[in-house]
Amino acid sequence: MPVAASAIYFLNLRGDVLINRLYRDDVGGNMVDAFRMHIMQTKELGTCPVRQIGGCSFIYMRISNVYIVIVVSSNANVACAFKFVVEAVALFKSYFGGAFDEDAIRNNFVLIYELLDEIMDFGYPQNLSPEILKLYITQEGVRSPFSSKPADKPVPNATLQVTGAVGWRREGLVYKKNEVFLDIVESVNLLMSSKGSVLRCDVTGKILMKCFLSGMPDLKLGLNDKIGLEKESQLKSRPAKSGKTIELDDVTFHQCVNLTRFNSEKTVSFVPPDGEFELMKYRITEGVNLPFRVLPTIKELGRTRMEVNVKVKSVFGAKMFALGVVVKVPVPKQTAKTSFQVTSGRAKYNASIDCLVWKIRKFPGQTESTMSAEVELISTMTEKKSWTRPPIQMEFQVPMFTASGLRVRFLKVWEKSGYNTVEWVRYITKAGSYEIRC
Repeated sequence: MPVAASAIYFLNLRGDVLINRLYRDDVGGNMVDAFRMHIMQTKELGTCPVRQIGGCSFIYMRISNVYIVIVVSSNANVACAFKFVVEAVALFKSYFGGAFDEDAIRNNFVLIYELLDEIMDFGYPQNLSPEILKLYITQEGVRSPFSSKPADKPVPNATLQVTGAVGWRREGLVYKKNEVFLDIVESVNLLMSSKGSVLRCDVTGKILMKCFLSGMPDLKLGLNDKIGLEKESQLKSRPAKSGKTIELDDVTFHQCVNLTRFNSEKTVSFVPPDGEFELMKYRITEGVNLPFRVLPTIKELGRTRMEVNVKVKSVFGAKMFALGVVVKVPVPKQTAKTSFQVTSGRAKYNASIDCLVWKIRKFPGQTESTMSAEVELISTMTEKKSWTRPPIQMEFQVPMFTASGLRVRFLKVWEKSGYNTVEWVRYITKAGSYEIRC
């Protein structure tokens, strides 16, 4: 259920009402007095942002020197209420030149009342997009003298933008060169035991796009996901092509994606926003291709010496390479001196994080590198406590490689004028929480 707000209040730090709007008649106009007495005067503002007094709930947030309070009399969606407040503040800032405080509210009473009538109807949130609202609420707010951002010019053809299904893209865009840039960015999360067995492994990914396309194009994206390929083979009445397929979990899309078409055809069809945006996010839990294998050996030789040997193997293609590889090997706090031997890169002891830090600028695929270190420890008179070994951590970036195996099969662009487009696709895999116990 959405917010179903009964009223919204804007208060200053003293509890004075700057502006308010009643959306329903199920609460009285004096509800703000209950908030002021039971919450503000008792100094419990910082304890919990949701308080229930009598039969009403107060959902509030402080922005600068203003409290925004939403009053609901039913079991509302609190997360949606906070999202509404954040989006509403961003909208006000776009009108006020980037400022939102008590002075900005006092200088823009009429504009705020007009916006409050548009962004919420009978307590239910409506369109909060500044780009759309500025098409038909063209009044400019009193801008802050500290804002250097120029005022946005209103765009014509407001009726189509407000009533049409494509509220994230305006008409009339023209580019000399029509291009689409698509980036698949993945983060690998790994926890491996000291014996080399995988304890936890998953991939979180996102598809980022940057579109410079004229007109109102319709894009269709094909991936090598299992469900999409099976659905395509059913529609075309032919067996699916051989090759690796993956199963996507926890998929979320940008609002531009046609979900009805995705549910029926399992294809990602959309009219893209202009510029840069995040098309979708996903997660992979099976069939993860680990880019690196780490084989550590740590020996404690008495109370004052340690030997550390770490071998790192790259298991991606020989024509690929990783950039910015960093291996952090934890050592005890009483480390006094270290000496290293490395086959590539550089290694040093970082006392601030109690780690041996091994950096390799460029790591080719299907190769291995080793680091050997001798660590001397400070001898103490107290009884030595057993050292709990934290896991080894890795950082890296591997261009043109995806740990999930996700691939773009096609990216089609259709527009009624029939212009030619240039599509660019890049892949990159980064280390998320990549840890190996030692």
